[in-house]
Amino acid sequence: MPLVDFKDRPSESKIGPNGLARFLRLIRFSHTVFALPFALGALVVAANGRPSLRTLSLVVICMVFARTAAMLFNRLVDWSLDQRNPRTASRHLLVPKWGAIILLTLSSAGFIVAAAAINRLTFLLAPIALALIFFYSFTKRFTSATHFFLGLALAVAPVGAWIAQIGHINLAPLVLGAGVICWVAGFDLIYATQDFDFDRREGIRSLVVKLGIARSLRLAQSLHLAMFAALIVFGITAQLGLIYYGGMPLVAAALFYEHKTASKLDLGAINRAFFQSNAFVSAVFLLAVCVDRWV
Repeated sequence: MPLVDFKDRPSESKIGPNGLARFLRLIRFSHTVFALPFALGALVVAANGRPSLRTLSLVVICMVFARTAAMLFNRLVDWSLDQRNPRTASRHLLVPKWGAIILLTLSSAGFIVAAAAINRLTFLLAPIALALIFFYSFTKRFTSATHFFLGLALAVAPVGAWIAQIGHINLAPLVLGAGVICWVAGFDLIYATQDFDFDRREGIRSLVVKLGIARSLRLAQSLHLAMFAALIVFGITAQLGLIYYGGMPLVAAALFYEHKTASKLDLGAINRAFFQSNAFVSAVFLLAVCVDRWV
């Protein structure tokens, strides 16, 4: 079970000569596209469409530092486990362990400093946010509900962005956070099917191991229906207009495509559908929110 990289693709095991490229591959930087749009969407709604450049910049910086720290922590916790998994056996070669520890320390400190620069509440909550996203890495050792803890780790983003703008919490970001939990848990269940044999052999806890692949895919469908409902309720609680709701059929189509692909149990197709569908969902959400607030 991964953190925010949601499994490396088999074709990405070759190690390039560039140190920065290896580091970005280690933390799967390209997958920042999943959580960041929900944080930015919450920020735009909280600011009624016009967040200041300072707040916007600090929220993005916090997101990058937090995600980097979370990925590095997960890599360190699973360092030996990843080497036993044929799909991730080369992962530890990307960056030396001592380098990962140093980068983890720097990114964690950077997150807290950036959060402190926003407002008092974000500073006070920053250590709690780090604890939540780090805690996920241990959950697969004692609970099969690890997919939901991953969702909780990503749900911190929109809630934190909302607090960054207005300094307190409301119902709307909590609804959006619940939707993110269901969304992430759903697609993590789909992705976990490719490690079913390894996880069962190693005694790693996962709902896919507990329920089997077929039932896990059905649960993922239910979770994504709940996510879609949460997006509708978020629109109501945030008082968004018809433009926002006009984007929802596109979200539904992307989720349908992902599940139709997953039902074929073709790992290569699942990899492609995973990135394309979920990147599309988050991008459509952000675009719908921005256009609705700006028009």
